[in-house]
Amino acid sequence: MNTRMRRAAVAVAATTMAVSLAACGSAKESGDKTSSESAKKGDDIKIGLLLPENVTARYEKFDKPIIEKKVGELTGGKAEVVYANAKQDATLQSQQVDTMITNKVDALIIDAVDAKAIENSVKKAKDAGIPVVAFDRLAEGPIDAYTSFDNEEVGRVQGKALLEALGSAAKPTIVMMNGSITDPNAALFKKGAKSVLDGKVTYGKEYDTKEWKPENANANMEGAITALGKDKIAGVYSANDGMAGGIIQALKSAGLSKLPPVTGQDAELAGVQRIVTGEQFMSVYKPYPQEGIVAAEMAVALAKGEKLDTLATSKVDNAGTKGIASVLVPVVSLTKANIKDTVIKDGIYTLDEICTAKYAAACTAAGLK
Repeated sequence: MNTRMRRAAVAVAATTMAVSLAACGSAKESGDKTSSESAKKGDDIKIGLLLPENVTARYEKFDKPIIEKKVGELTGGKAEVVYANAKQDATLQSQQVDTMITNKVDALIIDAVDAKAIENSVKKAKDAGIPVVAFDRLAEGPIDAYTSFDNEEVGRVQGKALLEALGSAAKPTIVMMNGSITDPNAALFKKGAKSVLDGKVTYGKEYDTKEWKPENANANMEGAITALGKDKIAGVYSANDGMAGGIIQALKSAGLSKLPPVTGQDAELAGVQRIVTGEQFMSVYKPYPQEGIVAAEMAVALAKGEKLDTLATSKVDNAGTKGIASVLVPVVSLTKANIKDTVIKDGIYTLDEICTAKYAAACTAAGLK
């Protein structure tokens, strides 16, 4: 990866979010592809962008416009980004890949709903001569490049924050609310968190939460409260902010006078607001602009037949492909203390977006207003 992309995420994010996210121009349709066909040398290219769902705010609010904008910048506005959202449906996403192949895109950026289920679609794209960038999740199959955050580090950051919140209590009982087993990132978050938490806490209950859905996390948490007792839960490891919302709702419904510390991830607006009020202890801020920029750079380079030597900083392996060119972006622990210096400074949210009338008093108490 070039020097600019290795600089602090703050600088990249601020630059990215400051410019209006204009739509890219249309590209001329390419001819039929074969694996031996020479790649395009011009900028009139099509990039297919497949994102997994639209419940988590980041995909539609940040990833899509950031990638579209960067592709436009790299090609002088001559490229077309063809977009589809799978709405958490792996079968639909496979159909979307087929459509992208039929439409003769020059490269694909895929954030897989199910990393294993997408393998056959990745092979189809490869057979059609279309390079694939795995975005945010390491998909199976013959992918050409991968960019994400350091997912084990995300878990370690969450685990360290939870231990900080728990204080000096000897092996306190926690509930561990992991993400979906279909998402390889969830396993990495869990691995990172447990590398910090093992031996220091007691896992009262642990769940792999189907489809990352807040309502499923809520139901799991209700079961944990019933099994353990509401006053026996010292803290909750939640792998992301959406699930943290469902967990906190279950804790409040159980009548707890003081909520135990709950972790999160993604710095969603609702999660940041819960951090301001003290209902949620922390989140993990992942600089989406940097990740999206790298994905766009990789896809455009691959579409033009260029090597990724100047972009990739490391190599990763999936089950069938070794030495995949990759870039892992660093993350930040987001707490009440650094909201101003992260999501506000980077232009992810404005102070007014966070500190609505409902949260005005809490914002004042937190020193935000």
